[in-house]
Amino acid sequence: MDNSEHHRTVKTYVMRSGRMTAAQERSYKELAPVWCIPFENKKLNFIDVFGNTNPIIVEIGFGMGDATIKIAEQNPDINYLGIEVHKPGVGKVLSEIQKHELKNLYVIEYDALDVLETMIGDNSVNGFHIFFPDPWPKKRHHKRRLVQRPKTDLFTQKLTPGGYIYFVTDIIDYAEFALEQLTATPHLKNKYDGFAEPQQWRARTKFERKGLAADRAITEILFEKCSE
Repeated sequence: MDNSEHHRTVKTYVMRSGRMTAAQERSYKELAPVWCIPFENKKLNFIDVFGNTNPIIVEIGFGMGDATIKIAEQNPDINYLGIEVHKPGVGKVLSEIQKHELKNLYVIEYDALDVLETMIGDNSVNGFHIFFPDPWPKKRHHKRRLVQRPKTDLFTQKLTPGGYIYFVTDIIDYAEFALEQLTATPHLKNKYDGFAEPQQWRARTKFERKGLAADRAITEILFEKCSE
């Protein structure tokens, strides 16, 4: 992928090592041309991609895609766009898309912030799912955190009025930080008084199961874009 025009010096992620299984590699090779949208310097037309005008939910960093697949399968009338840089996870999701015959989930394998800035139109996204992003726990690395200003301004810019940002983490320090940053973001309002109640429709992720096994509390945050 050519990212010469979109080089971001401070990344919100680290490229994790990990070999693809034979099945993931096969799925990636065969299915990426069908279900992966290449990064391009132009805005996406969601109607062209999905063939309908259903709501659009963007998930940033879906990992191995456990929750992504389940949510898409349970909501066929909602369109999902997953953004991920971890190739084994992309391969796994592609195989699951084929297995479950999903028509409402596509993938972009690229830096999410570059995708938002370049390919996603303003006021076009009905929701963002950000589940268990890298917490970057060391204070000197906090600038790498995904959920912070001015990045949250970019999310708000892309949301439709009434659209939401749904953030989940098992790191309380990041939850408190994200709550502060979202509260300070213009045009957003918290749906709750502080942290959100658990959203029962959300499927558990691999990282969530690890957090629970380590006795870490799961914290959820849900903000909406104010109506014009």
